Amino acid sequence: MNQFWSLVENTQAMPKTKLGRAITYAVNQRNALGKFLSDPQVALSNNVAERSIKTSVIGRKNWLFSTSQRGANANALFLSFFETAKANGINLRK
Repeated sequence: MNQFWSLVENTQAMPKTKLGRAITYAVNQRNALGKFLSDPQVALSNNVAERSIKTSVIGRKNWLFSTSQRGANANALFLSFFETAKANGINLRK
């Protein structure tokens, strides 16, 4: 990280270019970008979270046609239960 920040600080780029915007973003997010170094519970990416909601995102068009509020709530409850079990390594198919 020290090498990265040294590179960022020593790189000159026009502010409106892609590189300039990337450098500005990195500088503005410096504390957040280094958080994973001080807290081992912070993941390097949000891929796990993104994957866990994929089921809901893919199925949302189907759920637009739930026949009742109760049915929609039941779908939400089941998916929440299922995804929580998956996240905790529990096999629901046994």
